[in-house]
Amino acid sequence: MKNDALSLSEIVRHVHAKAADYCALSDRIWTMPELAFDEHRSVAEQIAMLEREGFRITNKTGGIDTAFLAEYGSGGPILGILGEFDALPDLAQVSGLTEHQPTTRGAPGHGCGHNLLGSGSALAAVALKDALSAEGIAGTVRYYGCPAEEAGGGKTYMARAGIFDDLDVAFSWHPSVVNEVATKSTLAAIGAYFRFEGRGSHAAASPHLGRSALDAVELMNVGVNYLREHMPSEARVHYAITNTGGNAPNVVQAHAESIYSVRSPHLPDAERLFERVKSIANGAALMTETSVTVQIVGGCSEVLPNTVLRDVMHENMRRLGPPNFDAADHAFAREITERALTSDNVKASVGPHYASLKEKVLHDGLLPLPAREEVSMGSTDVGDVSWIVPTAQCHTACFAIGTPFHSWQLVTQGNLPAAHKGMVLAAKSMATTAADCVRNPDIIARAKAELKARTGGCEYRCPIPSEVSPYDLRAKTA
Repeated sequence: MKNDALSLSEIVRHVHAKAADYCALSDRIWTMPELAFDEHRSVAEQIAMLEREGFRITNKTGGIDTAFLAEYGSGGPILGILGEFDALPDLAQVSGLTEHQPTTRGAPGHGCGHNLLGSGSALAAVALKDALSAEGIAGTVRYYGCPAEEAGGGKTYMARAGIFDDLDVAFSWHPSVVNEVATKSTLAAIGAYFRFEGRGSHAAASPHLGRSALDAVELMNVGVNYLREHMPSEARVHYAITNTGGNAPNVVQAHAESIYSVRSPHLPDAERLFERVKSIANGAALMTETSVTVQIVGGCSEVLPNTVLRDVMHENMRRLGPPNFDAADHAFAREITERALTSDNVKASVGPHYASLKEKVLHDGLLPLPAREEVSMGSTDVGDVSWIVPTAQCHTACFAIGTPFHSWQLVTQGNLPAAHKGMVLAAKSMATTAADCVRNPDIIARAKAELKARTGGCEYRCPIPSEVSPYDLRAKTA
């Protein structure tokens, strides 16, 4: 192997050669936002691009219609790059505006930037493939098309099916308002429906004969609210009422339903808290003389950061430099900051870096590595991958500082030039770090040793029971 065959400059050259095509792919996916497990058009767009690049495609990976694997090369190391492409409900938004204007009211939109995420990861995989192929270097590049990160945990189901088991390392990224290597752990999560069955009756003529399922849903909510005082401060419980039993107040509701998400920094703690939530549901059923069934429909493990891969990726991002934002990028970022964002948005988005970033509208630097490992209050199914294989992630600045995730303000920026520039930086960061793993196999060995030490040698345990299908959730939310 030539010493410079997989150098940073060579990887950058390969990324730039294909960047315009994959920015266009991102924009096409932005125009066709699709929800969890229904991302058929987005998947078709990605597969068409990767097939043209010579990747071998495996469809319906892990038995999921919109999961797929694109593979190139042979032998080791096996390098995985994770992509996502699902959108969020009710976030359709016209591009490039500083005011809320849905394209179609109630339609989905890419409020977390997954149009960029999948396309940027695909670009990284293609650039890495091109570099290996050009020099005849052995190795396998895999792009994982992962559905339903927002609702359902596509990677968790894929992990349960063993899809990541033979990987040597894995890489991912997420669009953000800052440039950094992801160093935080996340919250493990369990999602479940609570369905109450009662007895219908006329609410005026014979209320004593009815047993209200809606009362049970409300009493469960009251009980969970009392639980909040007695659970760890870093744990979270969220809910939504998904079936109120109808719209007629003169009917005792025979059926009602809610969905809960229970989160905690470690999966065993989330599972224990979930058992307490189930006990409250049983108590609500007892008080109302109804019955309750619980259906787990999703979950994910906490992310295990890998400091070996983190340090390599951070050094590559330092050498690459920030996105090359121009005057037009800064002008729009300033306009949306002044018209559609608040100082609280900025504080929430940059946290402890507020003092150094409060005067900026786009991040043109690289955040330092923190002195100690922290926990993010979010959750991601990348966590399940990180329990199986050493995993590194980066965040790159694609949006104005202060842009909240899962918002129309993010959607409106999701296909602008600034977003493309952040996406291309992410592709370079992942591809160069993967290339370093090929050039220096000791990186992989040390990363695997760290993962074994973190897990104590314990094998991955999926938080979703084996009998639960991803389509249990889709059937309910379609």
